Amino acid sequence: MTKSDLVDKISAIYPYMHARNVEKVVSIIVDQIIRSLIDGDRVELRGFGSFSVRERRENHGRNPKTGEKVLIEEKRVPFFKAGRHLKSMINDSDEIDEDDEVDETDETSEGN
Repeated sequence: MTKSDLVDKISAIYPYMHARNVEKVVSIIVDQIIRSLIDGDRVELRGFGSFSVRERRENHGRNPKTGEKVLIEEKRVPFFKAGRHLKSMINDSDEIDEDDEVDETDETSEGN
């Protein structure tokens, strides 16, 4: 699913909202998640999962074309960990129709 597919689905569910407004809201949410990760914060969406930043140490690799050893510098990378509710929904996806909505009252939290 692309960002525009998401906007289209949300617009179909809420026909009284203009697609351009839905697109702005989706963009604002994504941008805020990105800004939070840049600041080193963890973003948790209960029932869905959490985004965080992990540090990768300096490492040695090989250039696949030449076989030459290459130094890979340390870096920060985004990481997503799916929540228990999302995992169970995916594993039980045979029983879920596409039109079924996620029950927000059935949230589970890890460690809280």
